[in-house]
Amino acid sequence: MFSPLEQFDVIVLLNINFFGYDFSITNVVLPLFFINLWLISFISIIKNKFKLIPDAWQFVLEALYRFIFSIIDQQIGQKGWVYLPLLFTLFNFILICNLLSLIPFGIAITSYIIFILFLSMTLCISIFLIGLLTHNYKFLKIFVPEAPSILLILLIPIEIFSYFIRIFSLAIRLTANIFAGHTLVFIVSSSVIKVIPMGLVISIPALIGLVVILILEFGVAFLQAYVFTILLAIYLKDSILLTH
Repeated sequence: MFSPLEQFDVIVLLNINFFGYDFSITNVVLPLFFINLWLISFISIIKNKFKLIPDAWQFVLEALYRFIFSIIDQQIGQKGWVYLPLLFTLFNFILICNLLSLIPFGIAITSYIIFILFLSMTLCISIFLIGLLTHNYKFLKIFVPEAPSILLILLIPIEIFSYFIRIFSLAIRLTANIFAGHTLVFIVSSSVIKVIPMGLVISIPALIGLVVILILEFGVAFLQAYVFTILLAIYLKDSILLTH
């Protein structure tokens, strides 16, 4: 690997064409399949072995469950409890994708803008439809701010634009942080490899710096999953409680 950007290349592992449609398995699709399979299996196994005194895995799962529930309860309230399975699964999915990318030879799935943009678009459109189904045409009032009538000609398009720009801001925020972090780790680790032959005086501080950056990347992996989840909870609040 000669470029920091080579780690983000999409490589076709198995070329499959069916009636002119490309169903090829790439280095992005394959780990995505295993992540979903592992997440479903892990939750199912732990759920069927719940104990009054939890073991380590049950304790972690319950802590994550309480954490996501507190986000929903604080942002939306009781009306948002029904969306707990969605946000809980989404948080864990993004967290696992972020952590997988920190494993040696791991793939940074959340750094691919097309994938995260599709996920963000699906979620934001679904939240918009929830608002329409919950409040009917009254939901469209969120695009009409309290202002003099003459200004509404200008403000309404701005409100519509600012509402649907969430699709891009939600995706770009996650992708940019993961992309930048992994590029930085590659550059620093490449520099560390080059300075190791120069002696312990230079190599030890360089290794310590690399470890610090890796620890920060683990924090970013959790933080970005949290930010993505809490923003979706806020967007759901706008649709459920009809807040401007």
